[in-house]
Amino acid sequence: MTERSNIQALIDKAETTHDLTKDELVTLLQDRQYEAEVFAAADRVRQKYVGDEVHLRGLIEFSNRCKQNCLYCGLRRDNSKVSRYRLDVDTIIDFAVKAKSYGYRTVVLQSGEDEWFDVDKMVDIIKKIKELGLAITISVGEKSREVYQAYRDAGADRYLLRIETTDKELYEKLDPGMSWDNRMRCLYDLKELGFELGSGCLVGIPGQTVESLADDILFFKEIDADMIGVGPFIPNPDTPLADEAGGTFELSTKVMALIRLLLPDINIPATTAMESLNPQGRVLALQRGANVVMPNVTEGEYRQLYLLYPGKICINDTPAHCRSCITGKITGIGRKVSETHGYRVKRA
Repeated sequence: MTERSNIQALIDKAETTHDLTKDELVTLLQDRQYEAEVFAAADRVRQKYVGDEVHLRGLIEFSNRCKQNCLYCGLRRDNSKVSRYRLDVDTIIDFAVKAKSYGYRTVVLQSGEDEWFDVDKMVDIIKKIKELGLAITISVGEKSREVYQAYRDAGADRYLLRIETTDKELYEKLDPGMSWDNRMRCLYDLKELGFELGSGCLVGIPGQTVESLADDILFFKEIDADMIGVGPFIPNPDTPLADEAGGTFELSTKVMALIRLLLPDINIPATTAMESLNPQGRVLALQRGANVVMPNVTEGEYRQLYLLYPGKICINDTPAHCRSCITGKITGIGRKVSETHGYRVKRA
């Protein structure tokens, strides 16, 4: 079998069976010659299983304070150059009300691990937003099962907790003071409690191999995640990894495309970080398997202060402009904005 026919056979297998071995994934991740074929297959699977609608989730970044000290993150505890903020409850609700007025059916509440927002405050926020008729995604890090249960009981629909890497040694090196086992416990608790589970990985972190990326993809399939976000590692100058090379757009979108092939009916966002590396990043991601975009609905200076990485797009835009801009990009490639809450519909 020639190299081309061998690669094409793996792509065909992924597209038709949604199953690959680790070695097969590694082969596709290492290949640079037939990436277009992988992207085309992912787009066909996306169209077949989740259609042409793109789900918009309005992102509210409500606190950039974090107790954790992850080496790659601009919000890390020891970064003294960050101007810290936290929104009060009324402001968060106001942003959610405005998000609804822009046509969003889901809001994503995202912050660093800020313990000021205890379970009572979060439950209050969730209940008030739920009254607006919106779906709610929470992304606030590691909590106890009891806290997750309280969020769920209050009405939270989805929870986003990226594993970042399934390589335990690498995870604990990059996330000092954190436990890979506890991260896994959180993911399984969230799944068992009935959340739509979101996770994901960083592509291009120092020490990462294509073998560990293949493990990441297989892990997402193993836990039957409902949403997977893939982003390139972009070094932040105010972190210990400032001088590292960072991830590439092409490999990040290939990992995303392979996830689409193996998990055909899940929701996959075209992440903001993609566009920080490529001016057409989100559009290309939507053409390589993605079906979700999460525009920022946070207002004012807060958009500029939630700097996970340098070059973050749209930090000077208004939420209304972002809504108009992304809608134009979506319709410009023959897709349409969904008017549903965008829950996963299992078809695989």
